[in-house]
Amino acid sequence: MSKIEWTEQTWNPITGCTKVSPGCKHCYAETMAKRLHAMGAPGYDNGFKLSLLPERLSQPLRRRKPTMYFVNSMSDLFQDEVPFDYVDKVMEVIEQTPWHTYQILTKRSALMGEYFNTRSVPDNAWLGVSVEDKKFGKPRIPHLQAIKAKTRFLSVEPLLEDLGRISLEGIHWVIVGGESGHAARPMKQEWVVSLRDQCHRSNVNFFFKQWGSWGVDGIKRSKKANGRNLEGKVWDMIPAIAV
Repeated sequence: MSKIEWTEQTWNPITGCTKVSPGCKHCYAETMAKRLHAMGAPGYDNGFKLSLLPERLSQPLRRRKPTMYFVNSMSDLFQDEVPFDYVDKVMEVIEQTPWHTYQILTKRSALMGEYFNTRSVPDNAWLGVSVEDKKFGKPRIPHLQAIKAKTRFLSVEPLLEDLGRISLEGIHWVIVGGESGHAARPMKQEWVVSLRDQCHRSNVNFFFKQWGSWGVDGIKRSKKANGRNLEGKVWDMIPAIAV
C-alpha cells in the first residue's frame, strides 16, 4: 500500500533520475533511494542513478485485484536515457492489465509528447505533468493537452509560487500540495485557493494533498500536524475510472 494519498500502489520498472527544474531541488525519491541503497535494497545498487529493472515489469500481471498504480514514483519514465523500446514494454504491461489504472507523471512533457506522437495511449493510463512554477511548470501543460489521452492530470506539487491563470482545457484532475522536509519552501493559501476556484469553474476534479512542512498560518511544524484541510475542508476529488 502506498503512503501517497492519491494512489494505491507504486510500480517502479525503473529507478533513478536527474534534476531538471526547481521542483526537483528537494527530491523525496533521491533521499529515499540513498537510504535504500545503504540498506542494500534490490533495485538501488546504483543509488539514484538511472536503472532499468525489467524483472519488475511483470509485477502488475500477478495482481488480480483492480489497483491504482503510480508508475515510477522513484523515477521518471520519460528520460532521454530510457529507450522508447523499454517504454513500449511498460505500455504493453499496462495494455495487458485493463483491470488496473496507471498514473504516469513526468517533468519531461515534450519527450512524452514525442513518444505518443506515434503511439496510442492505453485507456487505463492517466497521463500527468508536474507544474511547480510559471517558468518550468506551466509550459508543460500544452504538451500534455496535445496528447490524446482519456485522462490527463496536473501534479502541482510542490507549489512554489502563484501560478496565476492556468489552462484547464482537456485536464481532468489537479493535485496540489506543499513541500515537506527540513528545507521545505513555504506555500501560501491564496495560491491554492486560486487553483481550487479555477478547477471549480472548469468542472475539474481538485485534490489537495497536503500543506507540507509549512502550515496555512506560516508556521513550520510536522507535515501531519499541518494536515490537509483547506478552508475547513478536505478536498479529495478524483476522476472516475475509465471502463
